[in-house]
Amino acid sequence: MNAIGFAWRSLVRQPARAALGVLGVAAVGALPFHILLLSQGLIVSMRGLLDRSGWDIRVVAGDLPGRGPRVQGALDAAQRIAALPSVRSTLILRVADAQIERATGAPIAAVFQGVSGQSTTGSTAVTPPWTIMRGREARGPSEVVVNSGIASAANLQPGSTITLRASCVSDRESLPPIQLQVVGIAEFPFAGTDEDAVGSTLEALEAACGGNVGDEADLLLVTSAGDADGTAAAIRDARPDLRAMTNEEVVGRLQQTGFSYFRQISTVLTAVTVSFAVLLITVLLTVSVNQRLGEIAALRALGFSRSRVVKDVLSESGLIVGTGGVLSLPLGLLLSSGLDRILKGMPGIPADLHFFVFEGQALAVHIALLVATAIVAALYPMHVVSRLPIAATLRDEVIG
Repeated sequence: MNAIGFAWRSLVRQPARAALGVLGVAAVGALPFHILLLSQGLIVSMRGLLDRSGWDIRVVAGDLPGRGPRVQGALDAAQRIAALPSVRSTLILRVADAQIERATGAPIAAVFQGVSGQSTTGSTAVTPPWTIMRGREARGPSEVVVNSGIASAANLQPGSTITLRASCVSDRESLPPIQLQVVGIAEFPFAGTDEDAVGSTLEALEAACGGNVGDEADLLLVTSAGDADGTAAAIRDARPDLRAMTNEEVVGRLQQTGFSYFRQISTVLTAVTVSFAVLLITVLLTVSVNQRLGEIAALRALGFSRSRVVKDVLSESGLIVGTGGVLSLPLGLLLSSGLDRILKGMPGIPADLHFFVFEGQALAVHIALLVATAIVAALYPMHVVSRLPIAATLRDEVIG
């Protein structure tokens, strides 16, 4: 019988101890696995969210999109960028706060996104930063699309009319309300889970703001012809006062500033939980070996080599950690799913952004940690059986 088969029979003979070890590894292993999903989850999710939008370059006046001053002279900047040979399309994005009045109940607070874009082919059909779910895209100064939250709260359908009051410069300004027609229900990927959004043309936003907008933009979105890095460099040469960032650069900046905390906490918690797993398996194997010292000594006397009994202990550790590790995967995914829903409830988190994302690298690291745990936990028990005095142990077993 090989070492694995012998170790399996040893575990079956003591089902309570084996079950305790497997369940302990499953519980402890689920923690580092879901933490590994957290360590890179935001980065992977953000990169996928940016790539799905279709825009591979973002041009801002500050360090990051949504932070810092607005882009001044937005129309001229968009035209100069669109004139570059490596640019396919540009989009001006301006954001304002808004309230949608209802016949009953409090007004609905929303973010009003106004866009204006043009492709280098001359077509004005440039994809906006939202996706139409029902109805059609907004056209002109009197049409809007709303997200499902607004549609549900105000009982709106394509063809309904809303009364919207915008706040474009200051929270204290009092602009007259404007009547707008809802022509579509849209999904806004970058809107927070607790944030309602309205989308339309830049002309509609200017009308809602009473013309008090100016030639400014919160963000310019650019689609390159394929070479995002080269296009971003060309944009920076054309407009040195602006900052052009590719999706990878945006993710890199966020990783250095906002997401580094998750990597640090992941490292600390993973080290702690793996240490607990090592201690647990070491104790279980040591107790098992101490209970079977007479049996091991008898096997040595019958011809089992020292390396063979060491392999038996290592195989037993591998079976416990391996079985528990397999069970830890669904437990970790279940735990990640619950915590992801809780964390996404924080204000300002895009609805399509996830904190925990399954990826092959996290699984590979988890397997490597389990293998290391099985080996390290078996070191002391293997040392005990390798140095076991056969004659003295058998004599103590008979006398005892």
